[in-house]
Amino acid sequence: MLEKTLTSRARKIPTLAVGVVVGAVVAGGGLAAADASAPRTDRQITNMTDEVAKIKAYYGDTVDANGEHWASPDSNYAAQVKGIETQARKYLAQRLKHGQSGKKAIVLDVDDTTLSTYNYELETTFVYNPASNAKYIATKTMPAVFGMNDLANWAQQQGYTVFYITGRPEEQRTATAANLAAVGFPVADGEHLFMKNKTAPAPYLPCGANCTVTEYKSGTRAHIESLGYDIVGNFGDQNSDLAGGHADKGFKLPNPMYYLP
Repeated sequence: MLEKTLTSRARKIPTLAVGVVVGAVVAGGGLAAADASAPRTDRQITNMTDEVAKIKAYYGDTVDANGEHWASPDSNYAAQVKGIETQARKYLAQRLKHGQSGKKAIVLDVDDTTLSTYNYELETTFVYNPASNAKYIATKTMPAVFGMNDLANWAQQQGYTVFYITGRPEEQRTATAANLAAVGFPVADGEHLFMKNKTAPAPYLPCGANCTVTEYKSGTRAHIESLGYDIVGNFGDQNSDLAGGHADKGFKLPNPMYYLP
């Protein structure tokens, strides 16, 4: 899930103390005491090179002839995703058996829930940049997160309406919809794909252009509910994708590459 400002995307590799200030800080003409929460020695900080190597191993990193990095379908990442999808499919099927009436829906985040950003993350060494990200989205096709396109299509066949809520900006709508279609997801047209619009924020969002991830995602789900849908399942790779209610059950996809509060 990619938010398009550096302030909204507090990216970090989990367990790494990135940008820790361990020295004294000049304040008011004097020296402030060191932050008590800062690591006292380097041994308390996970080595970044080692951590990136672990991420690559988890995703089963493979490199093609063009130097592009891809996750392997035989990786531990793929196996973990498959387990979550199996649980989700059982849950969605059970809801149908229990006589679920009315309009049913599932909601999917985009980045690292439906589309994998793994290659982009490796290209940028996990440092998000709005310009490089926009260029990547406009010029490359991200692969589907293993099995999520199959799950979405199965849900649609069972009568669920598939919605997408992403933090990508409105300017990337055409490229995003095309990428989703190219890798086999259900239609992501203007009625089913919700994107951030900072110049003309949706009127149903009280926070307007200044929504947090949770406010934007949960507020948009509330809007979908107002259209008469019961959001039976909500899928995201960040806890902020799932927080705030307006869904019967959330499913968290794994993502050790970055964190969005």
